[in-house]
Amino acid sequence: MPRRMTESIEAQGEWLFRHRGGMGVIIVPCLAAALLWPGTPGNTLGDAMTDDITVLGMVVSIFGLVMRWLTVGYVPADTSGRNTREQRAATLNTDCAYSLVRHPLYLANGVVVMGLCVATGSLWFTLLALALYALAIERIVAAEERFLADLYGQAYVHWASQTPAFVPDFSRWRRPNLPLSGRTVLRREYNGVLGVALAFFVLEAVRDLLIERQSWSAWLDDDGIWLWALGLGALSFVVLRTIKRRTRWLHVRGR
Repeated sequence: MPRRMTESIEAQGEWLFRHRGGMGVIIVPCLAAALLWPGTPGNTLGDAMTDDITVLGMVVSIFGLVMRWLTVGYVPADTSGRNTREQRAATLNTDCAYSLVRHPLYLANGVVVMGLCVATGSLWFTLLALALYALAIERIVAAEERFLADLYGQAYVHWASQTPAFVPDFSRWRRPNLPLSGRTVLRREYNGVLGVALAFFVLEAVRDLLIERQSWSAWLDDDGIWLWALGLGALSFVVLRTIKRRTRWLHVRGR
């Protein structure tokens, strides 16, 4: 690839890295359209099957969250963070999840997105959302890999040349150098739990209450679990955010 094009992609990646927290806003209008006009196979699904694929989508998204937890729980401080202002990498992670793929967190995020796509029952939305995600992540990854190559030089080049970007190679598994830190997971990952709970609550509420015109009381009887999920997600967010900001209990030295 010509150097000028590579630099352009990396520049786009830097911009997307700083603004990646708002990337979901682009998907919202498409998601609304997918709920109104799901196309194949959503148009042919009955209520029971629609509920089943929504639950399946939630399971897939939770699996993506667990992938994030098992990555974040083993990394040292100032790596694999949610920072958006600048690239940070106090240590080059090469063990645990990073021995399988170079970008385990972006892979996990993709699984979370896939779960939401499954829940819509819309093939066109699934293809569009995953294509947009792949397009954005390709650029962010290009910028991150340039940053790491400049920072760690040959050590990074050697690891990257042997480790796939997104498709796990389980033959390369290396045991983590650090123990699993549950407190680190709680400190870093409560946002994702609320985000997934909110996304599925909105999806179900819009589809049942606004599109199918189901009454609020009937919806609570049939699908009250989504309100409970949102409540638990919101409660965990408030409690963990308060603990994080007002105490040092969730802070682990070196993590």
